[in-house]
Amino acid sequence: MDEKATLLTYLRNRRADLLSKVENLSEYDARRPMTPTGTNLLGLVKHVASVELGYFGETFGRPNGRELPWFADNAAPDSDMWVPATESREEVLELHHFSAKHSDETIESLPLDAPGVVPWWSEEKKNVTLHQILVHMCVETARHAGHADIIRELIDGSAGQRPGDPSIPARNSEEWAAHRYRIEEAAREADRRHY
Repeated sequence: MDEKATLLTYLRNRRADLLSKVENLSEYDARRPMTPTGTNLLGLVKHVASVELGYFGETFGRPNGRELPWFADNAAPDSDMWVPATESREEVLELHHFSAKHSDETIESLPLDAPGVVPWWSEEKKNVTLHQILVHMCVETARHAGHADIIRELIDGSAGQRPGDPSIPARNSEEWAAHRYRIEEAAREADRRHY
């Protein structure tokens, strides 16, 4: 597998990881803010889809033909990071699939050294290559998928990429409580030692 195919595979896998975190949730749980800054699962999906359209569309002269009202000058702050009740989950998921398809077409049609311009970046950084943007979006998508992992665990306790994920130790609730207690005690002991 060549470098571009490898990066595209990683991007596709992280997209799938992110989407999996909104599966089998109520509308409330998919949208509710779980941090003081309002981070929520469906908002993360919307954000990643939105920015990916910009990076693999506008940056490389490939407009996608969709207007994203949350990026308008008069839009509420951070409108790409949450989903109002008037916007359906299906609309957000469709946007994500559309964005992925449009992005994949850009990636597949251009060489890694294809030049692009990110108009919202500073003058000294805005000239880029497809390779740079592909790495950037792999990292950004992975970062938000990690946020989604934690948010989903806070909502219903599920952890890992799927049920039975071998990277998550198999523990029952009592064993997890004991494990968490052990970590909490270590943190308290470290705090006491440093005062």
